[in-house]
Amino acid sequence: MYAIPLGDDGAELRPLETWHAEEFLAHLERGREFITQHIPFGAKATDVDSAREVIQVYADRHAADSGFLHGLWLDGKLVGGLLFRVFDAATGVCEIGCWLEPAGTGRGLVTRGARVLIDWAFDERGMHRVEWHASSANTPSVNAARRLGMMREGVLRETFPYRGVRQDMEVWAVLAPEWRAAREVRACAAQKKH
Repeated sequence: MYAIPLGDDGAELRPLETWHAEEFLAHLERGREFITQHIPFGAKATDVDSAREVIQVYADRHAADSGFLHGLWLDGKLVGGLLFRVFDAATGVCEIGCWLEPAGTGRGLVTRGARVLIDWAFDERGMHRVEWHASSANTPSVNAARRLGMMREGVLRETFPYRGVRQDMEVWAVLAPEWRAAREVRACAAQKKH
């Protein structure tokens, strides 16, 4: 298919497809405890067939234009991913999210990959609003939303139980005009550096 380079450090954004099931499972096994600290993503993927089923859910959503799944590769190794958990072209609203194993953290992979996908959502698909939902306890996810220039719109207090504790869920979002203005500022800043 395709791979989008995310810099000169060997990072790439690629579609995560069912034929990646073994690689996806190996990635989840390496990072399972870390990945599932705040979200149950991939928890049901315990063998190749169930890993394929997780990916197939998003393949079906992709076919229905209601969700997408992309992996983040670093030097040819799957270390995390980004997804449009919700994608509603009719209303122009979508929700992007992420997950990483420890080997993928601290490198800006989520920010770089999310910028590509958010650009696509606004520029190619005409979306108006991109949301980011994160547990208040998930500091790295909250920080990613902040780095992406999203605005914290509110906190849904104790909205869902996870691992025996009711979680507060923060809702962050950016609107198309805000995103485009911030992108211009980033482009100008990059030009000044050169």
